[in-house]
Amino acid sequence: AWVHGDPRKVIYPTDSYGQFCGQKDTLNENKTILFYFNILKCASPVVLINLQCPTTQLCVSKCPDRFATYIDVQASYRYKPDQWNYFRQFCKPGFNNPRKSVAQVLRDEDCPSMIIPSRPFLKRCFPDFSTKNGVLTVANQTTFKDGKGKTRNVTDLREAANGINNVLDARSVGMKIFEDYAISWYWILIGLFIAMIMSLLFLVLLRFTAGVLFWIFIFGVIGIIGYGIWHCYWEYDHLKGIPGSDLTVYDIGFQTDFRVYLQLRQTWLAFMIILCVVEVIIILMLIFLRNRIRIAIALLKEGSRAIGYIMSTLFYPIVTFILIAICISYWAVTAVFLATSGEAVYKVMANQTLCKYANLTCDPETFNTTNVTKLCPGAQCTFAFYGGESLYHKYIFIFQLANAFVFLWLVNFAIALGQCTLAGAFASYYWASRKPADIPLWPLFSSFGRAIRYHTGSLAFGALILAVVQLIRVILEYLDHKLKGTQNSFTRFLLCCLKCCFWCLEKFLKFINRNAYIMIAIYGKNFCTSAKEAFFLLMRNVVRVAVLDKVTDFLLFLGKILVAGGVGVLAFFFFTQRISLFAQEAPTLNYYWVPLLTVIIGSYLVAHGFFSVYAMCVDTLFLCFCEDLERNDGSTAKPYFMSASLHRILGKKELSPKKA
Repeated sequence: AWVHGDPRKVIYPTDSYGQFCGQKDTLNENKTILFYFNILKCASPVVLINLQCPTTQLCVSKCPDRFATYIDVQASYRYKPDQWNYFRQFCKPGFNNPRKSVAQVLRDEDCPSMIIPSRPFLKRCFPDFSTKNGVLTVANQTTFKDGKGKTRNVTDLREAANGINNVLDARSVGMKIFEDYAISWYWILIGLFIAMIMSLLFLVLLRFTAGVLFWIFIFGVIGIIGYGIWHCYWEYDHLKGIPGSDLTVYDIGFQTDFRVYLQLRQTWLAFMIILCVVEVIIILMLIFLRNRIRIAIALLKEGSRAIGYIMSTLFYPIVTFILIAICISYWAVTAVFLATSGEAVYKVMANQTLCKYANLTCDPETFNTTNVTKLCPGAQCTFAFYGGESLYHKYIFIFQLANAFVFLWLVNFAIALGQCTLAGAFASYYWASRKPADIPLWPLFSSFGRAIRYHTGSLAFGALILAVVQLIRVILEYLDHKLKGTQNSFTRFLLCCLKCCFWCLEKFLKFINRNAYIMIAIYGKNFCTSAKEAFFLLMRNVVRVAVLDKVTDFLLFLGKILVAGGVGVLAFFFFTQRISLFAQEAPTLNYYWVPLLTVIIGSYLVAHGFFSVYAMCVDTLFLCFCEDLERNDGSTAKPYFMSASLHRILGKKELSPKKA
């Protein structure tokens, strides 16, 4: 890719001769904008951007700013030479023959038949569309001459105008958004810093509030469902005796207005039964799983304590972010070089629709010596796109897939390295006999060194398996996109099933890999052995796994909402100047929601980064806890390494002394 690629094909527009507009040290150095001879042939902005518009394209220094036609300019060039000098800058380079007949000029496309006021966008000249009193205009005019003796309405450009106006309006909005960022960026950083402080406080307070938050939520749910049961009974009793309320759902059939069903006693009875069943299930689960819930809460508190001793782990996601950013940059640069590694392809462009040579490839150097110009007068050999027929160019798509596969592999490896590093650090905390005295010095750095030195192969192998599945999912999405509109019902069903199966497989592999990396960090065994041992260990404690997973998910989700919501509310009052103390400091914005959304989303991502470390900590401590229960019995010879609170929950009378 780096040998054949040329990113200039993306940076610079290309004219009909395959030359870049605005490239330094060329004839087009000062001509940075692409001009289309007949914009009417380009119905869509997408066609323009992809350089597939069937008209001559020329590099110019500026877009036209007035209406003019070649017929009018030719007729007045003797006594109005300034008009001709202005018009000919949009003709082919070197053309300066206003005496040439209009028919020949238009046939050979020496000059455009007309020019209309335009403005540059995406380095291309687009008509200067605007709306005046609800009427589409170009430079405040509703009609224009097409250069062929006809006066046309600008609505003839409506199909192009609709799309172009949208992107131009988007550009205006984009400029205002950029201005808002320019004057509020430091306040956004302050908001994200507040989110970081709130995330840290939440993790520290979980040591004391995990149980309280969980039970408040559970009893709140029980209370809400209880109120729902009472309300359903009240509605059921209230409808007693009302005409028509004793009808069944089957009697009235399907109704688009669902309020009709709320007038039936049977509906409220069904709601009440469903809520009663849910209430009973929740209460029974709390009764039979109360001990496991207590263990999960104790592990959450222990995780908060572990992070308190190894605070450096909270900032490790920055390392993962940097590694993933490097992977994305490598993939993007390689993909651009691959996409631009084609050679210039020229095709015959003919004004006559019946020309049999139209759209065939041609060689611009030998085109004038062929008989194409004789059979198709006015035909030209113009640049079409970048491609090629060589073996290399035929397999560029395969190379892009290989590049995507390497990208997925590297990203998964970076994530695996982070998980293994954090697991090693937290495992060193759990297996310390005396906490924190026996925790090794620099546990995070030591764990990172072990992962790099001893476990690179295992992490790469786990990332490889996951990358293969993800690549298959990418291919399935690509096939689904390509086959839309042409596939039958069976094909859609088959693709849907495959996408669902591979989605489930990816989720399962992520779960297995995560726990395999923890076992690798603890014992240092290879990936397959660690994955097998982790899987069977979790299966022997499957109920504990389910309870811990849901309790952890709930508390961390609650934390993310609290952090993002709290900072978001504060940012809303600040940017809308509703905090009198800081009213003078708040910037004046075009759209206050721009920095507000940035702060909310950024706060959520900051909280997610911190809480992902906490989730890894809890998962590691849980596997260590399960291993501790199976390897040790609490005796003097085999003492438990778990905390005293976990030991009490298991029902032990006292904690056996550990060896120093």
